[in-house]
Amino acid sequence: MTDNTPASDTPASEWGAGLLDLDAYLRRIGRPVPAAPTVESLRELHRAHVTAIPFENLDVLLDRGVRLDIGSIQAKLVESRRGGYCYEHNLLFAAVLERLGYRVTRLLARVGPLGERRRPRTHAMLLAEAGGTRHLVDVGFGGEGLLEPLPFADGAVSQVGPWSWRLGRAGDEWVLSTLRPDGWAELYAFRLEVHHPVDFEVSNHYTSTAPASPFVRHVIVQRTTPGERHRLQGLELDGNELKPGELHAVLEEVFGIGLGPEEAETLVRHVTSAN
Repeated sequence: MTDNTPASDTPASEWGAGLLDLDAYLRRIGRPVPAAPTVESLRELHRAHVTAIPFENLDVLLDRGVRLDIGSIQAKLVESRRGGYCYEHNLLFAAVLERLGYRVTRLLARVGPLGERRRPRTHAMLLAEAGGTRHLVDVGFGGEGLLEPLPFADGAVSQVGPWSWRLGRAGDEWVLSTLRPDGWAELYAFRLEVHHPVDFEVSNHYTSTAPASPFVRHVIVQRTTPGERHRLQGLELDGNELKPGELHAVLEEVFGIGLGPEEAETLVRHVTSAN
């Protein structure tokens, strides 16, 4: 596939985009309905989503599993004002963009540097067409993920506040990197391939159940603002160790995630046994 060949996606109906409550989603992220599917609107929606909806894996640790149908994702991330991880975030955002008139391609990526052993495709992200150009769109990476879309071009670089990203070619793969104090570090690599919902279901099953997956071993929660990120892994919040009894309040006060007492106790038992 050449640079000029657009990756095609399966029909929006196969992904359930028509089931989305667009008005409820826009209220969730605090944005009005865009006047047109422009690059600027895409940028504003992307930033609003990342800063409004946290990244989190709590349902995996609560033994609920992670469902990828639009109804379930919407009930969790929009109606219950929870967060989710990459599949949930980006499948929801893909449905939003399609309802707003963007052409969207859903993709899967391998996380980590290319030089290491090949990892499974456990990350979901998107391409979106706006203004006659394509952009890498990813509202669900967590970690050092994008705050705004990145032009889909070899060598494209974006800087937003204190963070920078670069997109480049490596053979038949595209690689997203982020700038760290010691230089550029590869975040993930992907190919332009057609995917179907079943492909995402398989990747999601591995991510939410495999012993090697970090999401089954640790509490991982992140909230991004335009200038900073707050990250909780296990009982460590932004480099500071929490007491188990503080976990419930931190989830609500820092990340906007309200849990019931029994849910909070389950997470406390999990992080305590993991330490």
